[in-house]
Amino acid sequence: MAGSDVDSEGPALRGGAARRPGAPGGPGSEAAAGCPELLSTAEAPAESATLPAWMRLYFYGMHGITLDVLVSSARRFARSPDLRMLGFSSPYSCLLHSLTHFALEKVYLQQRRCPSAFVFNFLLYPSAHVGLQTLAGQALLLSLGGGAGGAVAPGALDLALQYVLALYHCQVFLKRFLRLRYGRQRRRRQQQQQQQQQQQRRGALPVAPGARVPTATGVRRRRPRGPRGAGGAPSQGLPDLPRFLFFGMHGFLDEIFFTFFFNVLGQGDGTTSGHTSLWSFFMYGSCSFVVEKLYFHLHYSRGWGTWKRVPIYVLFIYVWELSWGLGLRTCGACSWDYSHYPLNFMGLITLMYLPGWIFLSVYQDLISNVLWRVQYVPSN
Repeated sequence: MAGSDVDSEGPALRGGAARRPGAPGGPGSEAAAGCPELLSTAEAPAESATLPAWMRLYFYGMHGITLDVLVSSARRFARSPDLRMLGFSSPYSCLLHSLTHFALEKVYLQQRRCPSAFVFNFLLYPSAHVGLQTLAGQALLLSLGGGAGGAVAPGALDLALQYVLALYHCQVFLKRFLRLRYGRQRRRRQQQQQQQQQQQRRGALPVAPGARVPTATGVRRRRPRGPRGAGGAPSQGLPDLPRFLFFGMHGFLDEIFFTFFFNVLGQGDGTTSGHTSLWSFFMYGSCSFVVEKLYFHLHYSRGWGTWKRVPIYVLFIYVWELSWGLGLRTCGACSWDYSHYPLNFMGLITLMYLPGWIFLSVYQDLISNVLWRVQYVPSN
C-alpha cells in the first residue's frame, strides 16, 4: 500500500489498488433476481442514460489527477532523470479538476451551436479550458500559499501546455468519455419481468412491478450465473482496455490520497501534496485487472461470499507488490521502502498495511456493480 519514504518526498502507496470489477447478473438464472441483467451494446443507446453527475465528477477528478501526475513526473524527470518517475497531485487538485471538467463538459456540449467546428475546437473551447484551468490553479496556489503572494502568473510554456491539454480534452477524452452510458433503469425493468416470468412458471400469481419476489419454500437458490466470456467473466460491459485504464487511473487516485493524508497527518514531511510513480499505473492497472477476473470466477462460478474472497485478494496483492518491487529494485526504479516498518519482508511488503488492503478489497465489491453498469457506445 503506502507509507514508505521516498528520500525527502514522503511515503508512497504501493500494490494493487482498490479493484473495481463488475458484478452483472445473469439472464436465464433463477438466482439472478438479486443481480442486474446485462445490456447489449446495441440496446445501450436507446435504453440507458448518460452517466449520473456524481459518477462524471468522480471520473473527472480521477482523470485530472492522472494528468497532474504525468505532467509533474515529466517535468521532474527533465530536470533530474530518476527512474522512479515520481509525480505529484493532491485532493485539492482532484476537487478542482472535478469542477472544471464538469464545467468544460457543458461548454463542449454547445459545439453544435457554433457555426464553425474549427473555431470551436481550436479557439473557443481551448480558450475556455485554459482560462478555467489557470483560474483553478491560481485558486489552489492562493489557498495553499495563504495570501495573494502565493499566486504566480502562468508563463508562456504553462499556457502552451494548457492549450495542448485542451486539444486532447476536446478531441480525444470527451469524445470518448461522453459515449459512456449507465443502464440501471433498463436492468431493473428486465429484472422485474424476469421475476414475473419465473413466478408464472411456478403457478404463482403475477408480481406487481417493483415488488420483491419471495423465494419459494423448499426451492434452493442457484449461484448467480450470467452470460460468460473467456474465463467465466461476464461477456458485456466496458472493453478490457478502458477497464485497464480505469484501474490504473484509480490507482493514482488511491495513492495520491493516501500519501497526502500520510504527509499531513502521519509520519510524512508535512507537505500539502501526495505523490505516486508512473510505474504505479501499470502495477495498479494489471493487479486490479487480474483481481477482477478472480472476482468473476470466485463469485459467479463458485459462489464465494465477500469474506471468503478477501483473503485470496490480499494474498494476491502482496505477491504482486513483492514481484513488482523486486523487478523495479533491480533497475533502481522502486519508489517505496518498508525497511523501517515492523513486520516487513525485504522492505517491499509489510503487514502494517493489511487493514488498508482489506478495506480496498471490500471497497472493490462495493463499486463493482456500479462499474459493470457502464456501457461504451461506439460512434456510428
